[in-house]
Amino acid sequence: MTLLIEIIGWAAALLILASYLLVSAGRLSGQSPVFQWMNVIGAAGFILNSGWHGALPSAVLNIAWMAIGLVTLISLARGRPPA
Repeated sequence: MTLLIEIIGWAAALLILASYLLVSAGRLSGQSPVFQWMNVIGAAGFILNSGWHGALPSAVLNIAWMAIGLVTLISLARGRPPA
């Protein structure tokens, strides 16, 4: 189980890093659903990994990170610009 949690944590880190790289390189917009989903899924992986390791500040930060992404995705789905 520990190995699976570590794999999830590393995959989450790579996903969030890739999303940031793609936005910084101009390949994705910060308002794109792909960027938001990459961050939501990455944050979910970090929540799992951080919680497993008892790193509560990181887990709470990633709960907020994931919530921001989900709110943005809902706004985009409703055709409204995110706040």
